[in-house]
Amino acid sequence: MNNALIESSLLKGLTYKQYRDTIKNLLQQGLSTGEEQSEALLDYSLLNDKRMDRLDKTLKISEETLNSLKQLHKKFTFLVIAEGWCGDAAQIVPILNLIAENSDLIDLKIVLRDENEELMNQFLTNGSKSIPKTIIIDENNNVINTWGPRPLIATKMVQDYKAKNGVIDAEFKKDLQIWYNKDKGNSTQNDLLKLLKAS
Repeated sequence: MNNALIESSLLKGLTYKQYRDTIKNLLQQGLSTGEEQSEALLDYSLLNDKRMDRLDKTLKISEETLNSLKQLHKKFTFLVIAEGWCGDAAQIVPILNLIAENSDLIDLKIVLRDENEELMNQFLTNGSKSIPKTIIIDENNNVINTWGPRPLIATKMVQDYKAKNGVIDAEFKKDLQIWYNKDKGNSTQNDLLKLLKAS
């Protein structure tokens, strides 16, 4: 993996607050993040902005996660590729921020997919530019693991639905958001901590 690409991406990376502010500023202009602009993407972005506002107020980190974070003895950076219109990103990026806020050893940086095509192309999921993609980087800027675009349980839900119905439709997307709401970020916490422990 090209360390120079990782380093330049980290330099461009936004803090969570900058990411949220970028989305809100664009929404005030009637725009979404990303190269493509459409009414649908703007609607998704508005919905996701409200969703993230709610999650920032309601998400809680589990005792198990806090204990695991205390046991970390190396520094990590989560470099996350996301966009404001992405429903999965709206559910996942706030919990990534909460994990980072609760550990002095984890830093969170966010880059927008369409502005970082070279980086995205290095971290495709089954050949597609699926987001959010979390690249876990050590203190020497080496990539030690990747995670995403969604928790393992949700990934299985998507695969099973696709196998049965051929496509992911609006009905399933609604069901997935309901699952995220019930899960309260726990699956994301569990998945990531397993990866950090193994690193």
